Amino acid sequence: MMLRLAILTLAALGARGATTTYWEMNSFAEFSKGRIEGLSLTRDGRLKLAPRADTVFTSDQPVIWSVARGPGGSYYVATGHRGQVYLADGAGRSELIWKAPEPEVFALTAAPNGVLYAATSPNGKVYRIENGKATEYFAPQAKFIWSLALAADGALYAGTGDDGKIFRITGAGKGEVWYETGQAHVTCLALDGEGRLLAGSEPNGILFRVTAKDKAFVLYDANLPEIRAIVPGRDGSLYVAALGGAFGKKQAGAQAGVAAANTAVVAAQPTTITVTDASAQAGVEIKPGTEAQKTTATTTTAVTTSLSPVLDLTGVDRSALYRIGPDNLVETLWVSKEENIYDLAPSGNEILFSTDTQGRVYRLEPDRKPTLLIETREGEATRLMQVPDAILAATSHAGKLLRIGTEPGGAGEYESPVHDAGAAARWGRLVFRGEMPANSKLAFRTRSGNSARPDKTWSEWSAPVTASGTAVTSPNARYIQWKGEFTGSQGATPQLENVSVAYLPMNTPPVVRSIQVSAQATASSTAKPVQAQAAVSYSVTVTDGPEAAAGSQGNPTQTVTRPSSGQLVITWQADDSDGDKLSYTVFFRGEDQREWKQLKTNITELAMILDGDALADGKYLFRVVASDALSNPPSTARESDLVSAPVLIDNTPPVVVAGAPSSAAGAVEIAVEATDAASPVRALEYSLNAGSWVPAAPLDGVADSPRESYLLRLTGLPAGENLMVIRAHDAGGNTGLARLVLR
Repeated sequence: MMLRLAILTLAALGARGATTTYWEMNSFAEFSKGRIEGLSLTRDGRLKLAPRADTVFTSDQPVIWSVARGPGGSYYVATGHRGQVYLADGAGRSELIWKAPEPEVFALTAAPNGVLYAATSPNGKVYRIENGKATEYFAPQAKFIWSLALAADGALYAGTGDDGKIFRITGAGKGEVWYETGQAHVTCLALDGEGRLLAGSEPNGILFRVTAKDKAFVLYDANLPEIRAIVPGRDGSLYVAALGGAFGKKQAGAQAGVAAANTAVVAAQPTTITVTDASAQAGVEIKPGTEAQKTTATTTTAVTTSLSPVLDLTGVDRSALYRIGPDNLVETLWVSKEENIYDLAPSGNEILFSTDTQGRVYRLEPDRKPTLLIETREGEATRLMQVPDAILAATSHAGKLLRIGTEPGGAGEYESPVHDAGAAARWGRLVFRGEMPANSKLAFRTRSGNSARPDKTWSEWSAPVTASGTAVTSPNARYIQWKGEFTGSQGATPQLENVSVAYLPMNTPPVVRSIQVSAQATASSTAKPVQAQAAVSYSVTVTDGPEAAAGSQGNPTQTVTRPSSGQLVITWQADDSDGDKLSYTVFFRGEDQREWKQLKTNITELAMILDGDALADGKYLFRVVASDALSNPPSTARESDLVSAPVLIDNTPPVVVAGAPSSAAGAVEIAVEATDAASPVRALEYSLNAGSWVPAAPLDGVADSPRESYLLRLTGLPAGENLMVIRAHDAGGNTGLARLVLR
């Protein structure tokens, strides 16, 4: 019994038609496509209130490049593009402690004694800031200084570009090239648990471990252009972020002429820096960039941050997170074709990483599965720093520093992606599954419209509903969207794991695309001699669609000829956008008739055969009606039809009548009449004594009527008896003959 029920269920599903359809969301991948605000998305596809995020510093600058620990729980913050360094106390108070002569401060690091080191660009220098006073500490004669790292022995390492060198600095003005990477840029530096220097580079994405002057080992050569961040793990492993697959190959000079002296323009992605010489007005990409771009860098007076990719490399990996074990074996933990990973931070046994998609922060748990911890919606989350009981996230656009705690926030909202029902639909019920502990609430709203993106033509958001299975009140339309509103208190948070919306798409009618009429000979007819027939079988097609309306081609009468006792084959093409099963009814009528006569109904194939003798000579129209009633109830079933062009059926040859020959001016003249009962006479020709056929023209000049008159004029006839054969062809390809003996 259960087996039979399953078979019946599958058969019903296979029938398609006007059946209820469900749009369901229940996974991490599905929920991550929506807009998330104040919520976390767990690896198993659960939405819940995210940790509370408080703004502890706002710079009103385009981007925060670097963050370092300050005294007493404060933070040093370096911003772009005015070379400013702030001290923020974490309670909302901050002060500007230094403004660099250069426009960018890409790296900060603080010593245990409170001394702050800041690396500036372009024409990079390292400054030492102590007690509010900054002095130039070291000038490596490099255009850019991307990274700093302070060793336990007090030595300061600086990674530069575009020469790809690492400097070791031991005092004011005292420094040397520690290692030349052969790369364009040293993008990040770190020290592992044994105090060994680690360096990431660009444009080949190589990770080095530098153990002594001019001595290094390549730990990994990534397939992405830039090593972005390095974090040592507790177990001796390394966590490494790489990026650049979608914007690391931008066109050289794309920003030419956009910068002027001392101006700053911020786009969307604080990673690619375009440096422009105000006099030359030539844009040169520096990080990341290509070899061709690096050779054209010039003296810089203005810096423009360019973030929008020029090349569309959809489907290419944009970023990745790797784990390099103590045994140097590499494991890929996370990869994305949509997001760029910017920074890493350890958090116990977990790793946090940030991306450029709405400033997202992810938590990678020990089982290697990610949780979307929070979506800050503050541009890109450029830097992360672990602090007691919280994580600091620096953002672009407004240059904010956010403190992400451990307790959930009080409210959050999820806005689903837009769903396309494929056609105007009648909405059913919204059903959800989740958990709502005491002191928490979960409410839903919907809206609908007939444009692919929500705009002012869409309906307003509906009133909130809190009960699962409530009917959707939004107007019937093609597109729909839902929104979930989460409210919690006293640490309680609602959780959502599944949402489905039922709908019944409007049944769309089938479409008959074309009708084709052709002739074929039966086995018995082909065994018989066929006399005076030209073409035995060819096709006539009428097509319905946009292409049929191009130009003014008319709808001429088509002709079908067939051998005696043959068959007419009527075929058609039809489809249904709903995938419904179709049935067909075929009608015909003579051109001089008003009513359609049914030939056959309930046809499920795309063809039918008609006896060739069933229709006498004449012009006929054929009509095919397609219906989707096999897949829909009678109240919603739809049908459509198509009528063929006139089809001429002509099986009778023309009659040729030749008059008596007469002499005129040394020639023989013969009057000939060719008459056809069904179609115009198209041609007449004659042969003398079995010679070549000679065409003749009708007296009125155009062969276009069922009766045509000809006058054959013969000169130079051979003496004696001559045999003349005259033949006429009608529009149906039939041939009529006449014979004359001339003496």
